[in-house]
Order: sequence, then structure tokens, then C-alpha cells
Amino acid sequence: MLQNIRAFFTRYNALEVETPILSKSTITDPHLHSFKTGYLNHHYYLHTSPEFFMKRLLAAGSGDIYQICKVFRDDEQGQNHNPEFTMLEWYRVGFDQQQLMDEIEKLFKTLLKKLDTELSWQSVKRISYQQVFIDVLGIDPLETGVVELKSVTEKNNIEIPIGMDADDRDMWLDWLMTQAIAPSLDKKQFTFLYDYPASQAALAKLNSADPRVAHRFEVYYGELELANGFNELTNAAEQRRRFEEENKKRQQLGLDIIPVDENLLSALEQGIPECSGVAVGLDRLLMVLLGIERIEDVLSFGVRKV
Repeated sequence: MLQNIRAFFTRYNALEVETPILSKSTITDPHLHSFKTGYLNHHYYLHTSPEFFMKRLLAAGSGDIYQICKVFRDDEQGQNHNPEFTMLEWYRVGFDQQQLMDEIEKLFKTLLKKLDTELSWQSVKRISYQQVFIDVLGIDPLETGVVELKSVTEKNNIEIPIGMDADDRDMWLDWLMTQAIAPSLDKKQFTFLYDYPASQAALAKLNSADPRVAHRFEVYYGELELANGFNELTNAAEQRRRFEEENKKRQQLGLDIIPVDENLLSALEQGIPECSGVAVGLDRLLMVLLGIERIEDVLSFGVRKV
């Protein structure tokens, strides 16, 4: 699979790059948790994605780039999760989110043809985040408040986790996504969900026609999330504001405040080209391609074997 991915990007003129795993800063998203380590009495983080460094390369004039690397997340557990996993991340200069989704389809179709797999290419569904909530739960996620979201959760007999923040609207939407929306997706089909709420896309451009919505998308196979992509935000001041807002939310949740990545913000101020980027979990993609249900069965050594 890795050989075929590299051949794909060679054919379509993207440069393979390598960036540091250690960083003095990390993602401020309160729903992602980074591993922390130290060097010479300084705090460092193991990256959850190579995004910040790759954007600095884009600002330096790299052009289209991709990277295959190990990333680390200290959060969820289960048959689809491992704290260390392999990510493919790439950026296309001049692409919008729809063009990038087209290229993802092209890559996935190529991998299916190249690998010895029983999975055949099916038609791909693209549907907006707003429309899938309307279709499955009968609510508009861009307008519905927390009281109604809780009511919908209870009405659909969805268990509410202990400690759920009653006032965090995005937390309710995320919970409904994992418990109701994702399980409703076609089990044998790739689904692209696009135009996520602006509050769930701190690194994406807003839709100029509807600022409630950001140009973010996710790719699923059945209910398994495979990829997360953006039409990238290029405004440094707006990016700083969003980082600070996420740190405020972290503080409210009792989480560590993350130092804002000043190097990334400097790169954005210098000027980053209009582009779109996506991160794909390669272990999960291999699970789909080979019809395997547990992530540890596509890893040489899962966390329980190290």
C-alpha cells in the first residue's frame, strides 16, 4: 500500500517531505490529547499531525507536498484505535475541498485496483453535514440548541455519558455523530460528509455564503472515519483568535493550556498559498481494503505488544 501511495503522488507531481515528530507546541483542539515529553528541561509534544510544519513548508514555497509518518494521540481506546498510528497527509495548492475529495476518490480507487482485495469500488456518496443530520435525526445541526440536542439524544435511546457538558453544543453534536449518524451510513460505501459547523473547524476557511459553515470534510467507510480535510485557513489573525478560543474551552474543561504555535502564525503572516489539505489514517484504510475489523490486526505491534 505504501509503495502504491508513493507511486500515485510521484505520478501526480507531489513532493514527499519529512518534518519533526517533536514540537514545542501542538494542536489546541480540546478533543485531541497530545503526548508530552521533555528535552533539556523544556516541554515538547509528539505531534498529532504534521500539519503545522507542512504549512510552514507551503509558506516557504514548497508547492504540492505529502508525507507518510507516525503520529500520536493520547485519547480514545477501542478496536479502531492505537495511540501510535500511520498518517498520510497532503496539500494541494489551488484546490478547494471538492477538488481534494475528487483526488481522494482517485487515490482510493487506485489502491483498490493495485491491492489483492475482495473489495470492489462502489459509488461514493457526498452529503453535507447539515443534510445528513436532517435525514437521520430530523434536526438542523446549524440551528438546534443544546436543550433540543439532549432531547433528541434521549428520544433515540442514546446513552448520555457521565460528565457530559450540558452546555457544550459541539459535544452533543459529536456524540450524535458517533452514536447515530455514523452508524446510519452505508456499510459498504465510502461517504464524504462536508461543510461542517464553523465551531468544529478551527483550521478551515469559512463558507463566504454561510459563515455558520466551514470548508471541512470527513471521509467514512461505513461508520469508520478514515480522513479529515480542509480548505485551509490562511489568515494569521483569525487563526490566532481560533487558537485562543480553543484554549479558553480547554481551560473551562480543566485541560492544559497549549502554547500557541508562533512559528505557524508567522508563516501564515508571511503568506501561505490558497490550498486544501487532508489527513488519512492509513492503518484504518488498510483495514477497509483488506476487510479487517481490528486495527491491531494490520499493525506489526499494537500497543499491547510493545
